[in-house]
Amino acid sequence: MDIFPRPLPTEPLIDPFARAITYLRVSVTDRCDFRCVYCMSEHMTFLPKRDLLSLEELDRLCSAFIRLGVRKLRLTGGEPLVRRDLMTLIRSLGRHIDSGALEELTLTTNGSQLAKHAADLYAAGVRRVNVSLDTLDETKFRQVTRWGDLGVVLGGIDAALAAGLKIKINTVALRDVNEDEIASIAAWAHGKGMDLSLIETMPLGEIDGDRTDQYLPLSRVRARLAQRWTLNDIPYKTGGPARYVSVAETGGRIGFITPMTHNFCESCNRVRVTCTGTLFMCLGQEDAADLRAPLRASESDALLADAIRSAIARKPKGHDFVIDRTRAKPAVARHMSTTGG
Repeated sequence: MDIFPRPLPTEPLIDPFARAITYLRVSVTDRCDFRCVYCMSEHMTFLPKRDLLSLEELDRLCSAFIRLGVRKLRLTGGEPLVRRDLMTLIRSLGRHIDSGALEELTLTTNGSQLAKHAADLYAAGVRRVNVSLDTLDETKFRQVTRWGDLGVVLGGIDAALAAGLKIKINTVALRDVNEDEIASIAAWAHGKGMDLSLIETMPLGEIDGDRTDQYLPLSRVRARLAQRWTLNDIPYKTGGPARYVSVAETGGRIGFITPMTHNFCESCNRVRVTCTGTLFMCLGQEDAADLRAPLRASESDALLADAIRSAIARKPKGHDFVIDRTRAKPAVARHMSTTGG
């Protein structure tokens, strides 16, 4: 414990390329109740629960980032809502929304637990959630998620909308799986007042299969959508990496997240913290910083703030994802469920 705690610095976090770090994604668990084929193997070995940061530690860590200029906070997993008592953390973090220190508190979910928690999420200050949904076909949904129930997810989405939450649907574009369904997913989402973001599959973690067989460039998807609809580029942003178009015929928006065909690194304002307190400055690089040790070394947050600043000073310019048959291993060994989506 610091005998004479230093006042915490409040200057914003600026990386070596003059990018302000204002967006933090925190994984609260690596566990998930689905086993999506592009994300993890069916028989995953998850971290021992004792290795995870406690909810109190997660609150303290997030609060330290907020004091250092983070304005948007996203809770992820795994599936964040399978973490026991997670609503306790979300309600506590809501104080930063109330104070104005935080612009947005949100989460990414597979929707399986939304019906149970939607009203509580809204009451805690959450106004928007991302729901991962790759198909509206019940058979395909089971094939992609292995364990998921489409009816439960759709019910969760309806419950969230009824509770007042705005929803963005995240769809991973998968060749020969949902390639012919993307327009239908967009029309369904727009019909419910939801935006859609399309995502290229990324080479993260070992899976049961070859990602080369899954990879579908979004340039091809956009070209097909443009044959059907009028797509207009717009400057709309949510703080993430999507580049948006408006669809004249539906009145909705489609975002394109293209880490493979056109990376978005030049404007990256994001870092990720795992459920064990490891800070990754780039999703596609292995360099990381341990925040758990300084978090537990002192009741003051001075050491934690120093560790965060030191890590941001090493943030790389960008990632170098490649998917092709000459690379047998993923670009990064850790799974997305470990890093946080």
